Amino acid sequence: MAKTAKLPRFQQAQYQFAANLRDPDSNPAPADIEDRRMQIYRDLFYNNIEDFLANAFPVLRKISADDIWHARVRDFYARHQSHDPIFHRVAAEFLSFLENERGEHVDDPPFLRELCHYEWVELALSVSELELTPGLANPNGDLLSGRPLVSPLAWTLSYEWPVHRIGPDAIPEAPDAQPTYLIVNRNRQDEVKFMEVNAVTARLMQLLEEDMASTGGELLMRIATELAHPQPQAVVDAGTDILRDLRERDILLGTRR
Repeated sequence: MAKTAKLPRFQQAQYQFAANLRDPDSNPAPADIEDRRMQIYRDLFYNNIEDFLANAFPVLRKISADDIWHARVRDFYARHQSHDPIFHRVAAEFLSFLENERGEHVDDPPFLRELCHYEWVELALSVSELELTPGLANPNGDLLSGRPLVSPLAWTLSYEWPVHRIGPDAIPEAPDAQPTYLIVNRNRQDEVKFMEVNAVTARLMQLLEEDMASTGGELLMRIATELAHPQPQAVVDAGTDILRDLRERDILLGTRR
């Protein structure tokens, strides 16, 4: 309370009230409020946060025992200071807490942060205000001679753990030998889709996002060179099919106008 000592008394009361709601074991409630009434608020505020996180991270909730889940949520609720007033961004605040504040806990699985990031991505794309308007690209452009344009609602992700397969009956004990590559996108029907890809497709997506000048064909030839493939044209032919498939999925919007 030392930090609030110079504040007006009503603000001191507000801080004390809020501190008790967040962590009643460490912060006494205002003396003039009946504890039964305080408990109503403590339950209401915590249950709102817990319910939202359970819906935002359904896989994590399913694989977590009740006591471990609630201890984890209460740790976040008590210690993390969220500054964004938009409620759906609580999930991003929880992810930030896990990555930067929580530290290591014996009850946290080693894939905790990657799983939460994977689950958060779906929410982040579903609420994004970006729209796939026709003016962004030529949908019928030649993907080899033109410059393919990646949708702003398509994210290429790499994880050490097979996060897309984790569930109550599939708890991995160690990462896979190779990274897991996923493309997550929101299509023109506003559906969020997940697609597992190989390292070559992930590299193609990386080049498409980094190199704004080269054509699709040039990028595929670059990959063939990186692979030291004995038949570069075979890489281009296979890559052409990949480019077309990505366009059909609205991961590519066409070619840059």
